[in-house]
Amino acid sequence: MCFLRRPGAPASWIWWRMLRQVLRRGLQSFCHRLGLCVSRHPVFFLTVPAVLTITFGLSALNRFQPEGDLERLVAPSHSLAKIERSLASSLFPLDQSKSQLYSDLHTPGRYGRVILLSPPGDNILLQAEGILQTHRAVLEMKDGRNSFIGHQLGGVVEVPNSKDQRVKSARAIQITYYLQTYGSATQDLIGEKWENEFCKLMRKLQEEHQDLQLYSLASFSLWRDFHKTSILARSKVLVSLVLILTTATLSSSMKDCLRSKPFLGLLGVLTVCISIVTAAGIFFITDGKYNSTLLGIPFFAMGHGTKGVFELLSGWRRTRENLPFKDRVADAYSDVLVTYTMTSSLYFVTFGLGASPFTNIEAVKVFCQNMCVSILLNYFYIFSFFGSCLVFAGQLEQNRYHSIFCCKIPSAEYLDRKPVWFQTVMSDGHQQTSHHETNPYQHHFIQHFLREHYNEWITNIYVKPFVVILYLIYASFSFMGCLQISDRANIINLLASDSPSVSYAMVQQKYFSNYSPVIGFYVYEPLEYWNRSVQEDLRRLCSGFTAVSWVEQYYQFLKVSNISANNKSDFISVLQSSFLKKPEFQHFRNDIIFSKAGDENNIIASRLYLVARTSRDKQKEVIEVLEKLRPLSLSKSIRFIVFNPSFVFMDHYGLSVTVPVLIAGFGVLLVLILTFFLVIHPLGNFWLILSVTSIELGVLGLMTLWNVDMDCISILCLIYTLNFAIDHCAPLLYTFVLATEHTRTQCIKSSLQEHGTAILQNVTSFLIGLVPLLFVPSNLTFTLFKCLLLTGGCTLLHCFVILPVFLTFFPPSKKHHKKKKRAKRKEREEIECIEIQENPDHVTTV
Repeated sequence: MCFLRRPGAPASWIWWRMLRQVLRRGLQSFCHRLGLCVSRHPVFFLTVPAVLTITFGLSALNRFQPEGDLERLVAPSHSLAKIERSLASSLFPLDQSKSQLYSDLHTPGRYGRVILLSPPGDNILLQAEGILQTHRAVLEMKDGRNSFIGHQLGGVVEVPNSKDQRVKSARAIQITYYLQTYGSATQDLIGEKWENEFCKLMRKLQEEHQDLQLYSLASFSLWRDFHKTSILARSKVLVSLVLILTTATLSSSMKDCLRSKPFLGLLGVLTVCISIVTAAGIFFITDGKYNSTLLGIPFFAMGHGTKGVFELLSGWRRTRENLPFKDRVADAYSDVLVTYTMTSSLYFVTFGLGASPFTNIEAVKVFCQNMCVSILLNYFYIFSFFGSCLVFAGQLEQNRYHSIFCCKIPSAEYLDRKPVWFQTVMSDGHQQTSHHETNPYQHHFIQHFLREHYNEWITNIYVKPFVVILYLIYASFSFMGCLQISDRANIINLLASDSPSVSYAMVQQKYFSNYSPVIGFYVYEPLEYWNRSVQEDLRRLCSGFTAVSWVEQYYQFLKVSNISANNKSDFISVLQSSFLKKPEFQHFRNDIIFSKAGDENNIIASRLYLVARTSRDKQKEVIEVLEKLRPLSLSKSIRFIVFNPSFVFMDHYGLSVTVPVLIAGFGVLLVLILTFFLVIHPLGNFWLILSVTSIELGVLGLMTLWNVDMDCISILCLIYTLNFAIDHCAPLLYTFVLATEHTRTQCIKSSLQEHGTAILQNVTSFLIGLVPLLFVPSNLTFTLFKCLLLTGGCTLLHCFVILPVFLTFFPPSKKHHKKKKRAKRKEREEIECIEIQENPDHVTTV
């Protein structure tokens, strides 16, 4: 091997280039030997994956178990709200509370909730008989438990000019029944049974009361409707698989019955499928629990696996037909597997970061763990199982067997005596010509379209200005969408869209969004409540809220009773002996914790209840209230915490925006590191990073404009977008950088001709496979469809429109290749002249 130094190039640059070439050729040599090994032992590499799939696939069926804790999945593993809940629970244990309010419940517990909605224009207050019948039916339920009943009016219209805010009419009423289970396993089972009966009762009462609309919700409703997506999507996933199989089969076919590979396209998709089944088996064997977010793994793994399949098919088409089929397989491996290994490594590393302890959302972590296993098995199955299929197909082609019927292709003389339909089916398309073309595979319809039509059109000088304008429009909308990113995600986005939980949430948002949930305000340190300054601080903290406060009621009691309690002993004495003994104030006993030191009583902790006035965007405003109150607990003299069970779910929305950005940043850096030693020209890395960043930001901005919220599904799709973009842009860019044609235009044409077929086949199959997701009535699948559609569309736009045009404008330059070719041609002409002068007789004989 000889390395020529370019004039003016520094020695360090030459050494780096030599190192990259040695590493790249070493990897190609390894892949070549791997291809030879597979081609010499195809039965072994076909059998081992099949045995693994059967073993782990059966295990998956036996060990299947759904995840039962929705909070564990979608709430952050380590959040301030969980710490606040633990502190509130230790101060005010649930089993010691007699008067139960929603904010008292440190976990939502078991409950049943129903909204009764009157017809438009009617007043729910005039439907008292129907409301009471519903209420009595709930209380008379079999296996009923002691419950606290809370009610709330919605859609309220007040009496005009009323000083005491009297209610004129209301559209809806919400009744909540909290069950006292106290954490006992037996009572929890009874509570679960009660909730099931409650939901059945509500459906029955809806049929009896046609003048009222009933919307019910129980504590298990969110979990049930979350897993309902998987049930609804089963048939659609199978339809998606059939569509991908059909697309892969048709796109791998040719008119040439010898070189057509429809079964290889079919087997390639099946290879990815059995690798996913094996990964699922491993996941369940290691005590993994299924949840509906894992529904995206088949689509993610298919998008990467079929790319390797189509690239191997394209690599096979680029090999020389006069070589033995084993050498052709080895050449295809050395041509394709270097880049495919790099992209698979990036998938593994990127999703490995998602599975690391840095990820705070369990659903994302579980998904990324499963995805890492799927990628490893995907890579193994592609070079082993599918490689063995490629060996058998190559052997059939070398022996001139029909690619579909596996029978010997007859001679041209025999075909001439047969009907036209028989000639069409059995002809290889080239044997009737006087000479064979250098590459018969150029007659593949996609490759023919790219070579004869598309390449010339996209590189036309009159098309390039419109492409630049198109990219500016794309960048503008992407940038506009990125500026509108907000953490307004909702757990409803993960549920089936036609589920009772979603219907209930929509009605609640419409009629009960004027007030926030009841927020528990816990003072966890001794406080001088009798001190004027402390009283003012408490009033200042509670300003802007509607407060249910024992402190405020006690101050009013002292004022009305004309009692002075300006010191500690008087304050606590009157509180215990007089205030808390009155029937109307007895429920405040559970809100104060006393301690006794000798003869002296102290208040060591207490709690209040706050309700904030909100608008239609209730969740966003509650998050703002939470973010304002928490810093005050550190800056004020009063040490307190605020908590509501819904805060556990709200905490992750602020974090979810940063997770994909961090993962993408790490991924881009890893692209730079891992590809630096594999690409001869460093500008290949630069273009790859620019392309991936453009696609990632485009998907992020456009999905925001498409009203896709930042939940765990969109986070995972953004991580996948990064890898999907690398998967398709890397081969195209590396081929362009390494091309030796005279001009950039010729280089990009060569790159598109070499990799455009595989890219178009894979992205088309990927997008067609997403279509059935549209017909799954679930918010989760809608989010998955939107994000993956944008991922495939933006990648296709960059590979076939943006990059082919922009690479003709900017570096790397191809002038040095042109100079080298001219020098070699001149040297060859001089050698030919010398040979002619030395042997003129040879010229005359020719």
